Amino acid sequence: MKRSSTYHSYLSEKVCQDGRQRSGIFPGATVKIVRKMDQGTGTTTEGRVKEILTRSSFHPHGIKVRLEDGSVGRVCEVL
Repeated sequence: MKRSSTYHSYLSEKVCQDGRQRSGIFPGATVKIVRKMDQGTGTTTEGRVKEILTRSSFHPHGIKVRLEDGSVGRVCEVL
């Protein structure tokens, strides 16, 4: 199901307020992410960052990371 850009604006404002700046995220940091399959519900997964996948310094929906357990998603909160 295709979502409108309004949905993505809502997601970035309501779910991913932190975690949009790459400078605040580093390997070993504890974060909450929203995985691609959970974007519709906004369910978060907590873990430690293994690898930062987003190359740019900022992303409006959150920096994409891989957690130590292998989960990939966008950071919505740095703990």
